Amino acid sequence: MYMTTKISEVIACIEQMAPLAYQESWDNSGVQVGDVSQEVKAVLLCVDITEATLNEAIERGANLVISHHPLIFKGIKKLTGRNYIERVIIKAIQHNIVLYSAHTNMDKCLGGVNFRIAQKLGLKNIRVLAPEENYLYKIVTYVPQSHIEQVRQAMWSAGAGTIGNYDCCSYSSEGNGTFRAQVGCNPFVGEIDKLHTEPELRLEMVVPKDKSGRVVAAIHAAHPYEEPAIDILSLANDYEQLGLGCVGELEQPITETEMLHYIKEKLNIQYIRHTQTSDRLVERVALCGGSGAEFIPHAIREKAGMYITADVKYHDFFNTENQIVIADIGHFESEQCIKEVFYEQISKNFINFAILMAECDKSPVKYSYLAED
Repeated sequence: MYMTTKISEVIACIEQMAPLAYQESWDNSGVQVGDVSQEVKAVLLCVDITEATLNEAIERGANLVISHHPLIFKGIKKLTGRNYIERVIIKAIQHNIVLYSAHTNMDKCLGGVNFRIAQKLGLKNIRVLAPEENYLYKIVTYVPQSHIEQVRQAMWSAGAGTIGNYDCCSYSSEGNGTFRAQVGCNPFVGEIDKLHTEPELRLEMVVPKDKSGRVVAAIHAAHPYEEPAIDILSLANDYEQLGLGCVGELEQPITETEMLHYIKEKLNIQYIRHTQTSDRLVERVALCGGSGAEFIPHAIREKAGMYITADVKYHDFFNTENQIVIADIGHFESEQCIKEVFYEQISKNFINFAILMAECDKSPVKYSYLAED
């Protein structure tokens, strides 16, 4: 029997890896244009959605285009075709094509853009360079002893209690809760209009912000009380499982100059803007796909020998004080591997439609060398 897949299912697959909650506040990841309830015919993967990209999707029969960079960042008040963004929107609607983007949410997640670059470079012990701040909560509830395991399991199943590579983490302590049920209540224990004291366990777990709503709902569903007490506390801890950039070690140290050649080979790029190199050995490498100059201090703190990123400004090259080599490999070049990430995430979940790499997907930046007279 022929199995069909809706576009919404493909999008859910991408967001399982990179939830939209991960994106930066200024970003606009997600559905840009189109009806996601339609059946997928084929998917075209790209870094940027351009007129050429959309034309390729039409020619190759794709009705879903997944890009890294969102087509739409600013509000659109008119659709008159005055620029390429408006022309792409109009044409996508005319051809019933859905445009979807996964940008900073895919930059931040484990296995996303930065981790793929690190893997291509053969780095080991890969970890997040700039972990997300203010993303962790501690959720605390108070449970009668008879239902502690039921509520604990529900919270774990909803995504609470994971710390690094450990899951099922929780803490509980004994105490006594007091309450008085008013008229109209249906208390699990105690009587109407009488003060009741109940031996309870304080149950607490760490949970990332994007899963906190599910955990609270799970507590309500598993808890025997009509009105369970639930505290949600914001933590100052960094969330090491989420963030921009990453850092890791080479299998064998090589010189700074050799490292530049190694980057060109492994990432298939031609040009690198960089600071002065020497015969110093590089063992630890930090990187951030796209515009990552703001994380140069993070790379220095990590004692990386080289920092790979893009869009480095002139004066940023001065600020390293010769502590680290900065290698600017280009914005598009640093993120072109996103298509591989998309492809693998989709192909391991679906087999009944074509997944296409955009052939016209190229950097808009060109380099020319003029011969001297």
